[in-house]
Amino acid sequence: MLIDSHCHLDFPDFAEDLDGVIERAGQAGVGLMITISTSMAGFPRVRAIAERFPQVYCTVGVHPHEASEDWGLDAQRLVEAASHPKVIGIGETGLDFYYDQSPRDRQADSFRAHIQAARESGLPIIIHTRDAEPETIAMLEAEYRAGPFPGLIHCFTGSQALADAALGLGLSISASGIVTFKSAEALRQVIATVPLDRLLVETDSPYLAPIPKRGKRNEPAFVSHTAAVVAGLKGVSVADLAAATTANVHRLFSKLPAGQGKAIAA
Repeated sequence: MLIDSHCHLDFPDFAEDLDGVIERAGQAGVGLMITISTSMAGFPRVRAIAERFPQVYCTVGVHPHEASEDWGLDAQRLVEAASHPKVIGIGETGLDFYYDQSPRDRQADSFRAHIQAARESGLPIIIHTRDAEPETIAMLEAEYRAGPFPGLIHCFTGSQALADAALGLGLSISASGIVTFKSAEALRQVIATVPLDRLLVETDSPYLAPIPKRGKRNEPAFVSHTAAVVAGLKGVSVADLAAATTANVHRLFSKLPAGQGKAIAA
C-alpha cells in the first residue's frame, strides 16, 4: 500500500472526476490520501471531501500565497478546526519568496501561528518553502527552541543544508514527482541521504505529474511512479519503500486510526 501524503482534491481540476480519481488511486494501490488545506475559506470544501471518502483525511491551514487573505489568523482558530476527526495535520504553511503573492511579514506571522497550533494540538505541520531556505531554517530553529513540534517539509526541492536542518529538528521530508524529472539529479542526491524512516511520498496533485505522466494532470494514483524512483535511490524494493513510507505517515500523523488505509488497499 502507498499513501499520497499531500494532494489537493478540492481544486477545480478534480471537480468533474473526483469519484474516478479516488477509484483509480485504489486500483493503483494507494490506500489513503491526505488532502491539504490552502485557505480558511476553502477549508470547508477540503473537510467535506474527507468526510465523503473513508480513505481521505485532511489538514487545516493557509498557504503562504493566501497569508494576506487570512491576515490575523491565530493558532486557536486552527486548533479548533483541527478537532474534527478527519483533520490530522496543520497547514500547508511556510514561506514562498519566489512568487511573493503575500507580503513576507504576513507569511512569517502566519507560519508562526501554524507552528503554535502544531505545538498545541500535537498534529504535524506541513511546510512549504520556496526561494526562502535561510529564512525557513532560521524560523524553524528559533521556534523549535521555544518548544518542539512535529512536521514535515512537503514537496522537497531544497539543498542538503535544508534537509540536514529539517532532519536535525526531527522533521520528515516528502518527495514529489519532481524527483523523477531528468533535471532533478541534485535533488535525487539529497533525497538519497534522507533516512528511510523519515521519508514520505506525495503527488501535490493536480500539479507536478511524475515521469512518465509529466504534462498531464497529476492525481494520487501517480504517486507509484515517484515511489519507484525513491525506492531506487534508497536501494530497496518498491514494496519495502511502500511499507516504510506508510509506517512513517502513521507515526507522523498520529491521529490516523491504526491500520487506516491497509484494508482499503487490500
